[in-house]
Amino acid sequence: MATWCGAVSEPRKPRLSYAELANIPSRYRPEIDPASRAVRLVHLGIGAFHRAHQAFYTDASGDWGICGVTQRSSSVVDQLAPQDGLYTLVVRGHDHTTLRLVGAVREVLFAGAEPRGVVEKMADPAVSIVSTTVTEKGYHHDPVSGALQFDDPEIAADLAGRDPRTVVGQLAAAVAARALAQAPAFTVVCCDNLPANGEFLGRLVRSFLERSSYPEAVLDWLAANVAFPSSMVDRITPASTAADRELVARELGVDDHGAVVTEPFTQWVIENRFAGARPQWENAGALLVPEVAPYEQLKLRVLNGSHSALAYLGGLAGYPTVDTAIADPSLAAFVRSFMRDDVVPTLATPTGVDVVQYQLDVLDRFANPSLRYRTGQVAMDGSHKLPQRVLATIRDRRRAGGTPVFAALVVAAWMRHIADGVDDKGQPFEPDDPMLDLLRAQLTSGASAADVVESLLKVETVFGDLVDDAWFRTTVARMLDDLRRHRVVDVVRALTVGSTVASTTALPMPTLPIDGVA
Repeated sequence: MATWCGAVSEPRKPRLSYAELANIPSRYRPEIDPASRAVRLVHLGIGAFHRAHQAFYTDASGDWGICGVTQRSSSVVDQLAPQDGLYTLVVRGHDHTTLRLVGAVREVLFAGAEPRGVVEKMADPAVSIVSTTVTEKGYHHDPVSGALQFDDPEIAADLAGRDPRTVVGQLAAAVAARALAQAPAFTVVCCDNLPANGEFLGRLVRSFLERSSYPEAVLDWLAANVAFPSSMVDRITPASTAADRELVARELGVDDHGAVVTEPFTQWVIENRFAGARPQWENAGALLVPEVAPYEQLKLRVLNGSHSALAYLGGLAGYPTVDTAIADPSLAAFVRSFMRDDVVPTLATPTGVDVVQYQLDVLDRFANPSLRYRTGQVAMDGSHKLPQRVLATIRDRRRAGGTPVFAALVVAAWMRHIADGVDDKGQPFEPDDPMLDLLRAQLTSGASAADVVESLLKVETVFGDLVDDAWFRTTVARMLDDLRRHRVVDVVRALTVGSTVASTTALPMPTLPIDGVA
């Protein structure tokens, strides 16, 4: 053991790699030799979520190998390439933790450095699945209409003929390469939180090809040889910490720079529509179904919508993590009311799913103290997330004659998050949103709540026709004013305490007796 100036330091552990597998306790080693896996799947967006979810399912369901592509930085390449793609999945429950080495990732590419290599890998005839988790903003689309934004500089640059840097451009180039080479058919599986995500992504790729210089035959080949099944994915995956990596080092005896933390719960529902071979994901628990939409809507609106509610309200209240936010009785009561009175009436519940138990399970998952999922991380990219997670619920409730006040308060909280950038404890923060400059450009310094709402509702790519709903506009303005004048917990308490009304009954607006509550 080395010593220096009286301090005792542990000897440096070797880096996780194929060469170290034999030295790792056998209970943690992959069941299938990772080196025996052939790359048959390319994944665009190999972040923590993919490694906790789709790569986990692929690892547990056979001998397929994955080439993972990171789009925005080389950090994942730096983490995984020296480790031969190996990483540890740290599964944290309320009171237990398990570790599993995942060996499905065989190659990792950084698209920024190898844009042509990414397309060539997807065009490889041995590859029959391409999947994506690039977040909502990664598709360069209008969040309301779903159309590809041709005036986006990145999309325009790809259309002009550069080696493609956008996901849609990369997919279009791979389709063209496979079509011109008459390669085997393949399947593109979108795994991002977007309604009808398979149909959505297929439409974007076709739109891109229609504007491109590729021959018409490529479009014909696309229609006949590429499937875009929809899917719904669910697993909470917070950012890993130094403490997580230290745990892995103690247990496995190696340093793992790519360790991923997640929860025990996991779900993957996939439309059973493929154009070629696929992994037997159902062997690892995935559901192959004829229609994904009911599962997708349930998850987007109940789980993701509630997650966003806690991110904005909890973050503004000064809670750093989701579990500390849901531990506040006022915020927990609000989330229950939001799900019960605003969201559930809009759902077409999947057959066999107990929607009441689903809500209870969501609350239990949020309360998991081992995950420490930051509210700021969940709050990212709200301009692209709100349309699916919250605004769709508001539209459906309004069409049915309802007054979704809980959902409206979530929108008001997002507006305060964007416009003010300070929590109830006086701590400033900078919102992380791809449209932040555009949104802030709509606002004037010292604008009233009503002026903020009027200005932000004009951003059609977020709110669409909701700008014309007088009830919504007025309600959000009053709620934003309350959130600015009072603590978040007091506003949600005034809205939820004693509320047992039916889902179609109007709820009272918050009426707080004391101005200027600290």
